Amino acid sequence: MSPITYRTVQVDDVKIFYREAGPADAPPLLLLHGFPSASHMFRDLIPRLADRFHLVAPDLPGFGQSDMPPRDGFAYTFDNLAKVIDRFTDVVGLQRFAIYIFDYGAPVGLRIAVKHPDRITAIISQNGNAYEEGLSAAWNPIQAYWREPTPANRDALRDFLTPETTRFQYAHGVADPSLVSPDGSSLDDHYLARPGAHEAQLDLFLDYASMSDPTRPSRPISEVISRRFWRSGARTTHSSCRLAPKPTSATSPAPISVSSTRGTSRWKRTAPRLR
Repeated sequence: MSPITYRTVQVDDVKIFYREAGPADAPPLLLLHGFPSASHMFRDLIPRLADRFHLVAPDLPGFGQSDMPPRDGFAYTFDNLAKVIDRFTDVVGLQRFAIYIFDYGAPVGLRIAVKHPDRITAIISQNGNAYEEGLSAAWNPIQAYWREPTPANRDALRDFLTPETTRFQYAHGVADPSLVSPDGSSLDDHYLARPGAHEAQLDLFLDYASMSDPTRPSRPISEVISRRFWRSGARTTHSSCRLAPKPTSATSPAPISVSSTRGTSRWKRTAPRLR
């Protein structure tokens, strides 16, 4: 079994923690985690793929073991997170690679794909969304904040950052919750409890509108992707986005599909060539 290494690297002014495994000459796969987790959500997936892929799984800025820069000097927007992770791929030597995007990994990874379509060999999207139609009713309070970014609407979202909501994301839809280890959700809560973490996450809740809302200052990422990236020929697969992820299977005819729950992933079918 290929060992997993745990490293940190300086990306301009931000220290990024990442996990790495697999042969250096194997097809590279960048794993981008979701909210409110970190690269530890891939702890079971990585050993299952490390014999066939070169896996790199960073913690996004403000998440996990990576730096959480103060908000007065670092904007918590998905544009900014994508810029850091884009630079991260340069620093660690990823030139052409596939991306696995989960939840918040989507607005980060898809921005990188739009910027460098020639570098992306495939996209595996598990609950990664780029359209408002992909949002469930659970997003209604967040969408209200998009329409009216008032302090009251911001404060109404703080329940999304509680241990109860974190646990809900792990256990919702599970027939027997006693089978779900508390370790993952407890670690997520530990990271969310850091000073400044809640405000950074609330900033990201607001900025998530940039994925789909044409009234935002920048062009929606969904529009850019539909007009530009899908023409590049990279293989893709996708599933729907819910605030509380459930086990889902990709329905795209592309040769890659994933079925997973947070922290416990199952690779169903793997494309033979991702380079």
